[in-house]
Amino acid sequence: MDLLQSSYAPDAASSPEDSAAASSPESSPLRLPSKSAAPAVDDTALALSSAASAARPLDPSLHLVAFNPTADQLWAPILGPQHPHAPISSASGNRNHKLGHVEDAAVLPFLFDEQYNTFHRFGYAADPSGLHIVGDAHPQAPEPDTVYNLAPSEHKRRRLLAKADNQEEPAPPEAKNPASEEWVLHNKQSPWAGKKEAPPAELTDEQRQYAEAHAAKKAEKEARAEGKSERAEVVVKTTFHGKEEKDYQGRSWITPPKDAKATNDHCYIPKRCVHEWVGHTKGVSAIRFFPKYGHLLLSASMDCKIKIWDVLGSRTCMRTYMGHSKAVRDISFSNDGTKFLSAGYDRNIQYWDTETGQVISTFSTGKVPYVVKLNPDEDKQHILLAGMSDKKIVQWDMKSGQITQEYDQHLGAVNTITFVDNNRRFVTSSDDKSLRVWEFGIPVVIKYISEPHMHSMPSIALHPNSNWLAAQSLDNQILIYSTKERFQLNKKKRFAGHIVAGYACQVNFSPDGRFVMSGDGEGSCWFWDWKSCRRFKTLRCHNGVCIGCEWHPLETSKVATCGWDGVIKYW
Repeated sequence: MDLLQSSYAPDAASSPEDSAAASSPESSPLRLPSKSAAPAVDDTALALSSAASAARPLDPSLHLVAFNPTADQLWAPILGPQHPHAPISSASGNRNHKLGHVEDAAVLPFLFDEQYNTFHRFGYAADPSGLHIVGDAHPQAPEPDTVYNLAPSEHKRRRLLAKADNQEEPAPPEAKNPASEEWVLHNKQSPWAGKKEAPPAELTDEQRQYAEAHAAKKAEKEARAEGKSERAEVVVKTTFHGKEEKDYQGRSWITPPKDAKATNDHCYIPKRCVHEWVGHTKGVSAIRFFPKYGHLLLSASMDCKIKIWDVLGSRTCMRTYMGHSKAVRDISFSNDGTKFLSAGYDRNIQYWDTETGQVISTFSTGKVPYVVKLNPDEDKQHILLAGMSDKKIVQWDMKSGQITQEYDQHLGAVNTITFVDNNRRFVTSSDDKSLRVWEFGIPVVIKYISEPHMHSMPSIALHPNSNWLAAQSLDNQILIYSTKERFQLNKKKRFAGHIVAGYACQVNFSPDGRFVMSGDGEGSCWFWDWKSCRRFKTLRCHNGVCIGCEWHPLETSKVATCGWDGVIKYW
């Protein structure tokens, strides 16, 4: 108790007023002085270490930092000498490769391969910055050549120069001794690697034939690669098979008869075959009657020949035109019939004189023409349109022989060209399963017809009243489109029943427009009524595909058909 009292006793130096106030009942309650239960800690060492750490740079080998370093510490260089046995590293200590620090560089794979191959080929290469040349050899040109921008002739020249530089010097006399080192250096082989001398074995007949065939094929390939392949030029020939080219009055054999006129306004379905023209050795691909009169019939065949036949008189072959080296694809008469066009798989379009059989001019773009047409206007008979295999319709001026326009919108080979709207427009079909309408002379599509259900249309015919188009669709039906502004599909008219899938069978109309006709893949010719769309008759015509059919322009009940059996039949 005495100790407690002494601890709470007022200080002797305190004034009597302070002691009186403390002992008075009105004063504040008694307070104890604050005491910490934690042991005393000496933070002098911590303050010193923090100050030292803030002053010295960081060790780049540390994985843990116990304080927040400043930017100057992070970027400060490493001080002091390096350990003599320490691994090689860069000056900053940022080592990411076994040989040191490698900086990232964005280099395209092609550029890297180019410089890599250039270094191993020529002994120099450009560094990734493109400002310096690396390597022992230095290019002579200010802009160094690489292996990819040198012409093959330059590669060959440099290879020959290197070979000439590396030619060995004449061997010294010591090199003749196989036991010497000089012999090994000059012969690049062991002294004991002797040559195996054996008598040359004779080739058998089969081996000799194979070797000759291989050598011929290799020579042909090299000649084609160098552009020196000699193509056999086809000599244009023509043969007249008639009795005489002019009659006693001096009239040409192609002159139409004066009494040729339509026998009836109505057309009728033929019933039987009245004549067969046999002369082509392969399938016939197209037939065309002489315009307006039909007294002659022109035929194109896969035997590379074009023949013209007499229809009204002797019904024999009058002339043969030979000018294509491959099968003839399409033919087309001029308005007066004195000239015609032919397109062949030899990539040539030839303009023929019907009477003499001479080729007036030849046109080619290097692609296969699938269809050829002359502009039907009388004042534009010198303008040629051709649908090509490279998706273009090419327009030539035959007077100058120059290409005047290219219509390039299709996505597949062009199959047909049909003029509509008084020849101001034309419709084309293609393997891209679409129809496109063009203004003549303007390479811009004014109407594009393509539906998911559409198929390719390899043949299109214009109705005699010029208001409708009949399109042969490869889904075994004939579709009708209007030639008015909208070119709408007539859903009420559809002709079906025949099988044409896979064949470009021709579709056609009778001259009065009452009947629609088409060949099919089984050798038949089908006739439908235009108004009711009902099948009228089917004629069994050919042994194979009936590819073409034409209605005689004057004799209203006569029809000509052609097929891949090489026969032309007149019904």
